[in-house]
Amino acid sequence: MDVFEVAPGLWRWTGFHPEWNEDVGCLYVEAPDAVVLVDPLIPPEDAERFLRHLDADVARSRRPLHIVVTIYWHTRSAAELSARHGAAIWAPYRSGLPVERRTGLAVERVRPGDELPGGIEAHASGRAAELVYYLPARGALIAGDVLLGGPLRVCPASWVGKGGREAVRDALRPLLDLPIERVLVSHGEPVLTDGKAALAKTLDF
Repeated sequence: MDVFEVAPGLWRWTGFHPEWNEDVGCLYVEAPDAVVLVDPLIPPEDAERFLRHLDADVARSRRPLHIVVTIYWHTRSAAELSARHGAAIWAPYRSGLPVERRTGLAVERVRPGDELPGGIEAHASGRAAELVYYLPARGALIAGDVLLGGPLRVCPASWVGKGGREAVRDALRPLLDLPIERVLVSHGEPVLTDGKAALAKTLDF
């Protein structure tokens, strides 16, 4: 498990994902109205320490915990953490039913344009079942599978479906109007500076 502070109130941690056979990234957001976990995975290699620290942070914040999922493949540890903290789970509208099946819990279904707890904004990704999220207070764009890191790049065309990678470009290009400082991906290394320039370069194909 690797944990680091991306910006005040925004932390990224990694945990080993056996299906990918690699570490994947997850986010902890502490906002005035809520604590939000994005695509959370309890690191199997260090579960006890992770849960001890998370419990302490949630208790210290005295704010409700929410779990945000970018796509149903990233349900990960949502069910366990929801049960542990009474957290609501938020997922893209098209991912809502699969997430409910995976967790056995009701899910708040999100559409592009919705605002979630923590001030997180939902945006289309070009993939039917995935949303990207923008955190204005931290200038952070959050992506699940549609963008991969190290270097930043669009996911393979075979992952997108109808419309191909061009659909992703068309959906993400309007985000260049936002003051993006960081692009936080689940797979690969995140972009921590000049996020807008990195995204613009990525979409220029």
